[in-house]
Amino acid sequence: MSNTQYAGGIMADKMAALVLPILADLGLDLYDCEHAGGIVRVTVSRPADAVDTSLDLDVIALVTRLLSRELDHSDPFPGKYTLEVTSPGLERTLRRPDHFATAVGQTVNVRLTGPIDGSRRFQGVLIAADADTITIQLDDAALTEQRIAYDKIERARTVFMWGPAPKPGKAGGTAKGVKPARSAKKSSAAPTDTHDSDPTTQEADAS
Repeated sequence: MSNTQYAGGIMADKMAALVLPILADLGLDLYDCEHAGGIVRVTVSRPADAVDTSLDLDVIALVTRLLSRELDHSDPFPGKYTLEVTSPGLERTLRRPDHFATAVGQTVNVRLTGPIDGSRRFQGVLIAADADTITIQLDDAALTEQRIAYDKIERARTVFMWGPAPKPGKAGGTAKGVKPARSAKKSSAAPTDTHDSDPTTQEADAS
C-alpha cells in the first residue's frame, strides 16, 4: 500500500495543488487525488469534526465547476484525460495513514499482499492506527487483535454496517449523477456546461 500523499505522480500532485485552495474556500477537505489510466479522480470530503459530514450533488457539482474553470485558465496538463470529482462514499478507500487514523472505531476490511497466519483478508473494528501499522479487533469469537504494517496492505476500505430498512417514503441510499460523454481534455460537472471534454462522473453519498 502506498504511503505517498497522492497516487499517480506529478499529474495527481498538480491537480491537488489546483483543487486545495478551492476546497479551502468552501470549507471542504481533499480526501484523495489519484491519476491512473487516463483518469484523474479528485475525492472531496467535509472535515471529520463537521456536524454534518455528508456531501450532496450540488456541492460536488460546484467543486467540479470551479475546478474546471481553473483548468480552463491555467491549462496545466497536456493530452486527454477524464476528470472525476466524487465523495469518499459510504465505504471509504483507505490508502494512507491519515485515512486509517480518521477511520479508527469503524469496521474495516483489509486485503494483504501476502498471508498472515494463513489468511490474506481481515475484517473487524479498527482500534488503532499510527505512522507504521494498524490494529484491528477481528470479528471472531475471541475478539483477537491483529496488528498489520502498512507495507503489507494491498487495499483496504471501511465497511458500512446497514441498519434497519428505511420506512416507505423515506429517502435513503446513495445519490449519483452521471454526466453525458464529452470529448476534450478538461471537464466540468455542471449539467449545462458546454466544454468539449472527456466524460465526467459526479458521485455523492447520503452518508
